[in-house]
Amino acid sequence: MVREQVRIDTQTLQWKCVESRADSKRLSYGRFILAPLLKGQADTIGIAMRRALLGEIEGTCITRAKSEKVPHEYSTIVGIQESVHEILMNLKEIILRSNLYGTCEAVICAKGPGYITAKDIIAPPFVEIIDNTQQIASLTEPIELCIQLQIERNRGYVIKRSNNTQDGSYPIDAIFMPVRNVNYSIHSCGTRYENHEMLFLEIWTNGSLTPKEALQEATRNLIDLFIPFLQTEEENLHFENKSPMLPLRPSTLPEKLLVHRRKNYKKLALKSIFIDQLDLPPRVYNSLKRSNISTLLDLVTNSQADLMKLEHFRIEDVKRIVDILEKRFGLDLPKN
Repeated sequence: MVREQVRIDTQTLQWKCVESRADSKRLSYGRFILAPLLKGQADTIGIAMRRALLGEIEGTCITRAKSEKVPHEYSTIVGIQESVHEILMNLKEIILRSNLYGTCEAVICAKGPGYITAKDIIAPPFVEIIDNTQQIASLTEPIELCIQLQIERNRGYVIKRSNNTQDGSYPIDAIFMPVRNVNYSIHSCGTRYENHEMLFLEIWTNGSLTPKEALQEATRNLIDLFIPFLQTEEENLHFENKSPMLPLRPSTLPEKLLVHRRKNYKKLALKSIFIDQLDLPPRVYNSLKRSNISTLLDLVTNSQADLMKLEHFRIEDVKRIVDILEKRFGLDLPKN
C-alpha cells in the first residue's frame, strides 16, 4: 500500500495520488486529490468524473458460452458438480484485461476428475486473465468438458438475450465496467482569506485497471466528448435570433503568443485521443500499435505514404483512416 501526506500548493492547480493499495487481484483502491479549485468547480469536476469513471470506460468480459449436448441452461451434466447455470455464472465473474477491438473466441478443454479454473481458458495473447484461480466447474468423474467462449470488449452493463440458444450457445450478462465504485468529497483549503476547494476522488476497480489508469482513461474520454465544441467555427453557426450581440472581451495577449497557445492546445488534444477510439479493424489497429502509433498525434505526424510502408497495410486502410480523420476531427493527412 502507498500512502502520501496531503500537501497542496495553494497557487498552482495540481493532482496527486495520496493512497494506493491492492486488496486482492480483483479489487484495487486509489485516492486522489485535485486542488486548489474555486468554489463550485470541485462539484462540477467530481460529478463529471464519477459518471465518466462508471460509464465511459471499456472493459472485457465473456459474453457467450457454447457446449455440445446441453439441452437447456438449467440442466445438469453427469460428472459435473455444478449445473450449467452455475457454470455460466462463474464465467460471468472472470476478470479479463485486453486491448481487444470487437469480439474474439476462446476455449476451455479439460478432463476430470479435478477443478476447472480460469487458467484453463485458452485465449488469444492480447487477452489477459487477471486471476487464474477463479473457479469455473468441478469435474467429479473422468469426463472431458469443452466449452467455446466469446469474449467482447464494450462498456456499461449488457443484459443477455434468451434467443439464439438452439445451437447450444448461451448468452451471459456482461458487466463491462472495470470501475466498481467511485466516491468524491469536497474540502476547503487555503487561508481564511481565500475561497478555494479541494477535491478528493476515491476509486475502486476490479483489477483489470489500476485506479490511476481508470482516472486517466475517464479523463481522455471526457476530453474526447468536448473536442467537437472546440472545432466548431463561428462562421458555420446559424442562430435563429438575429438580434445584435455584444462582442466578447478581446484578448490582451500578443498575437504571436495566442497562435502559440492555440497550437499547444491542439497538440494536447491530439495527444489525449488514442487510436482505439477510431473504430479501426483489429488488423489495422494492431499494425499501428506495432509501429508505436498510439495517439492521434502520433498518427497525424505520418503521411499516407508512411502508412503504406507499415506491415499488412493496404490502400483501403489508408483511405479509411483519412476518411475518419476528416469527418470526425477535421484533419487532413498529407499524401507525402
